Amino acid sequence: MDNLPLLSIITFLPLAGAFALLLIPQEKVGLIKQTALGVACAGFAVSIPLLNYDGGRKGGIEFREKMDWVESLGITWHLGIDGISLWLVLLTTFLGPIVILGAWEAVHTRHREFFFHLLALQTFMLGTFVAQNLAVFYLFWELMLVPMFFLIGVFGGNERIYATVKFVLYTVFGSMLMLAAIFYLYWLHHEQFGTWSLEFIDLYKVQMGLSVQGWMLLAFGLAFAIKVPMFPLHTWLPDAHVQAPTAGSVVLAGVLLKMGTYGFLRLGMPLFPGAVEEWGWVVMLLAVIGIVYGALVAMVQPDMKKLVAYSSVSHMGYIMLGVFALNHQGVQGGILQMLNHGISTGALFLLVGVLYERTHTRNIWDYGGIAKVMPVYTTLFILVALSSAGLPGTNGFVGEFLTLLGAFRWGYAEAASGAGFWASYGFVVIACLGVILGAVYLLWMIERVFFGKILQERNLHLPDLTKREMAVFAPLVVMIFWLGLFPKPFIDKMEPSVETWIQNIDNGAAKTAELPPGLGSPGMPTLESVVVDAQEEAVR
Repeated sequence: MDNLPLLSIITFLPLAGAFALLLIPQEKVGLIKQTALGVACAGFAVSIPLLNYDGGRKGGIEFREKMDWVESLGITWHLGIDGISLWLVLLTTFLGPIVILGAWEAVHTRHREFFFHLLALQTFMLGTFVAQNLAVFYLFWELMLVPMFFLIGVFGGNERIYATVKFVLYTVFGSMLMLAAIFYLYWLHHEQFGTWSLEFIDLYKVQMGLSVQGWMLLAFGLAFAIKVPMFPLHTWLPDAHVQAPTAGSVVLAGVLLKMGTYGFLRLGMPLFPGAVEEWGWVVMLLAVIGIVYGALVAMVQPDMKKLVAYSSVSHMGYIMLGVFALNHQGVQGGILQMLNHGISTGALFLLVGVLYERTHTRNIWDYGGIAKVMPVYTTLFILVALSSAGLPGTNGFVGEFLTLLGAFRWGYAEAASGAGFWASYGFVVIACLGVILGAVYLLWMIERVFFGKILQERNLHLPDLTKREMAVFAPLVVMIFWLGLFPKPFIDKMEPSVETWIQNIDNGAAKTAELPPGLGSPGMPTLESVVVDAQEEAVR
């Protein structure tokens, strides 16, 4: 078992299942669905041993797999997880069977191709979370585009082509900037250490001055910010959500957006700690703008799916706010909020999809009084909506509370250094306003959809949740209360890794302050020349 390449099995099992689907005749729809569900369930089952991760005591990498891939370029096939990536891998495998079971009756043509792309997408998302080599990370990051392109472009709504092209253009623009920065980082490693390497642990040691780090963080950060997405780079998301099939929206909100926040945690911030400390407040400012903007725009949406999409823009802002606070509560809250958002928002998209399958409309004003004919569905919808709004006792409360606490502690430190009230505590004050607005738009939607008079005669006989649909939502409800009432097991696994991560950022920022601003850029002195000059000056 010790030599078992567990991460490779977890990563590529869905892709192997996807290709197995191609061997099944198109007309055997039942077998196609059963095979896809079986593969997804197997993927979750084989990921459960990752809970044995105990490197959290030192915050280290475990389940490591490493072998030469392109040796001449320093590229190795290197996989591993720590306390940060552990829960994102498990979130991905956990949502896999739920998404497939939720799409059981939602797809009416090309079943084989639909489930093929869902399973392939799971492999590429998992690969991004377990990669420990920058080339491997970038490979999976780009491959993710392909199945999502087809899920939206082929199986989406009437304006699917527009939404797909917009999604791809935004993502490719950011990826090209990141690729240019990767090449430059690759060259810097050779200049300073005489070897070519794209290993994360090696790249973390590359010395760069503050100005160079600033430009590099901008290149990497734009790619990650587009994926989050952060204000004002968010405009592709509502179109993609509205046009995507329900399963695509669940995967997009549940996992794919987390690739952006994970990119900041794994690469953008550890690689350029000086720039993060210098310019992190800009990211926090954009995060709180996104929190309030997303909530306000969600409030006026007549389309339920678009309302949930803009709520994603708002909730992802809390993750970025917590992470860039650079303290334990903020970072832990940000990571926990990634899990919470994936569960609650994914469940909301599934619930909207259930209603759409029955009525073929998502317009809020086409409903009213649904609670009278669908009491179980109504109860579940209200529960999930309240968890998304951060009701104490549910998962949303814990994550939001920790991120706000982290932002407050950041503000306290800024105030102690002499910053004014709004320059220190302004971010947490505005973010708290977002919590209130989040409750407003969700409760107002609930009032209009579920209570009052039934406005459409066709809604008088809507069937309530089926057994299959209740099986879809049961594990999500369990996680809503588990994370809300007993989050300690999740926090304990990530805590040492978060502590090590913060220490590395602080140490890296301190070292950056000792370097010339342009160190590492073409035409500027190398690290070795700076050391030699300092020694000669000391001798004189």
